[in-house]
Amino acid sequence: MSIIPDLEWRYATKKMNREEVANEKIQAILEAIRLAPTSSGLQPFEVFVVSNPKVKAQLQKAAYNQSQLTECSHVLVFAVWNGYDLDRINHYFDLYEEVRQHPKGFSDGYKNSVIKLLSSLSVEQQIEHAARQAYIALGMALCEAAVQKVDSIPMEGFVAKEVDEILGLDTQRLKTVLLLPLGYKDADNDWQYGQKKVRKSTEHIFTFIE
Repeated sequence: MSIIPDLEWRYATKKMNREEVANEKIQAILEAIRLAPTSSGLQPFEVFVVSNPKVKAQLQKAAYNQSQLTECSHVLVFAVWNGYDLDRINHYFDLYEEVRQHPKGFSDGYKNSVIKLLSSLSVEQQIEHAARQAYIALGMALCEAAVQKVDSIPMEGFVAKEVDEILGLDTQRLKTVLLLPLGYKDADNDWQYGQKKVRKSTEHIFTFIE
C-alpha cells in the first residue's frame, strides 16, 4: 500500500470551512508526530494542540491575519527546546534504559558522545538543530493528515516572539518554529483547490550514482 495517492490529493489549503475534525483523526496525526524519527531519538520539541477559538484568533493576529488559523479545526504549534541542557538529555536516556530494560548507565557511552557533540554547538545552532527535528515530525503530520483526508497548510509566516508570548513558551524554555492548521477545505472559495500540483520532474530532483 502506498501513500502516493494521498500525497497527490493534499495541497496547501488556503480557505477552510470551520468544520471540526474528529478526535480520532487528530489523535492519529499526533501519533504520527510522536513516532517521527529524530536525531538520537531526543524529540527536542513539543506540540501545542490549539482548538480554543480565542487563542486561534490571537495566533491569527501573530500570523499576519492568515484566515486558516481561525477557519481551521485545530492548530498545531511546533515549539523546540531553547537549548540542549543536561536535564533534557538525561531524561531521554533514562527513558531509553527503562523502556528497553537496560541497567542504569547502559547508555552512558553514547549519551556522553551526544552531550559532547551538542554542547559544542552555539545556542543558536542548538535551536536550529532542534528545529530540523521538528520539521521531520511536521512531514509525518502532513502525510498522516493526507491519509486521514484532513486538509492542512504548514506555516512559517508568523511572528515567533508573539506566538511564544501567547502560549507562554518562554517560561517553558521553548521557541515556536512552525504552525500547522488542520481542518477541511472550503472548496468554493479556495483559489488553490483543484489546481494542478506543480513539482519538479524526477530528472531535476534525483541523481542516481550506480
